[in-house]
Amino acid sequence: QLQVVESGGGLVQPGGSLRLSCAASGFALDNYLIGWFRQAPGKEREGVLCINNRDGSTHYADSVKGRFTISRDNAKNTVYLQMNSLKPEDTAVYYCAADSSAITTAQQMCIMGYHDLWGQGTQVTVSS
Repeated sequence: QLQVVESGGGLVQPGGSLRLSCAASGFALDNYLIGWFRQAPGKEREGVLCINNRDGSTHYADSVKGRFTISRDNAKNTVYLQMNSLKPEDTAVYYCAADSSAITTAQQMCIMGYHDLWGQGTQVTVSS
């Protein structure tokens, strides 16, 4: 069964850090795009950071540039979202998504929300 499963959310103080994990099962990451999306109550879904594992290209939302980074552990078939300098406005449910298209770019995935697989989400709350 093909799926992605997020973990690592929680409560953190402003200025703190969290690392989210997106574990892929049933497929290898090499030929997929992986995207991190978030949705806060009353707000539209936002594509935070997307990576095309075929060529390593990435797209970052302006709101997270310089604070969030993405990395990958091939042995664990897992992608990580490292979130630093967290702000209260980063509070949201964070979702991991995967897309197998050979023509979709990381930017398109983030902006248009293209995906084949979607995770169940993990809550991130930034509050003092």
